[in-house]
Amino acid sequence: MMTDLLPGERVDDLQRNGYKIIQNPQKFCFGMDAVLLSGFANVRSGANCLDLGCGNGIIPILLEAKTEGRHFTGLEIQPYSADLARRSVALNHLEEKIRIVEGDIRDASKIFGASSFDVVTSNPPYLSAGRGIINQDEAKYIARHEILCSLEDVVREAAKLLVPGGKFFLVHRPFRLAEIFTVMAQYRIEPKRMRLVHPYADREPNMVLIEGLRGGRTGMTVERPLVVYKAPGEYTDEIYEVYGY
Repeated sequence: MMTDLLPGERVDDLQRNGYKIIQNPQKFCFGMDAVLLSGFANVRSGANCLDLGCGNGIIPILLEAKTEGRHFTGLEIQPYSADLARRSVALNHLEEKIRIVEGDIRDASKIFGASSFDVVTSNPPYLSAGRGIINQDEAKYIARHEILCSLEDVVREAAKLLVPGGKFFLVHRPFRLAEIFTVMAQYRIEPKRMRLVHPYADREPNMVLIEGLRGGRTGMTVERPLVVYKAPGEYTDEIYEVYGY
């Protein structure tokens, strides 16, 4: 089955299970952070999963391909992105495994109900509203800046949505680590695992992957750093493993 494409859209091969995704470079395309989060998240067999701010649906689609989770839901506030995600789900014949819901992260627990998911993932906006270069495209600006939701909104709703002992997986920027841990503690999501991501072995980390446990005990494992490139344009072996090529 081939879906109709709108102007500016393209279909990209995800190199997993023959799956494809519809993207619009003029709006927003998924990045390395989403791929790494899908590789970092541990989803057990039979788990019910939610991605907060799913964009074009990349994380639910990759998690469906990589894990034995029972069902995957994506919540997205931007109508066009939600439509992209739904069309990609249909393109891959995954309507029975993946559901895309258009709605506000800040209302997620009202939309789905408390303790509804075993796993919650999120690749949220990294920058507060006043930081960084303002992008003239609204879709990109909303995806990168905390215009429609804050870090606290994401963590608060994840805490409500998770079953006791449920897992929260987040990708974010290292410069906000202190704030991330403070907010997680506030909502009783205990950080259990962390991994810093470096673009090159000799560069500072530019991403951090975090696993939290709702109501977990104190104690966190810091995994060895993940390096993305061994040379310009050449991924490390581990990145190829995460991608699944």
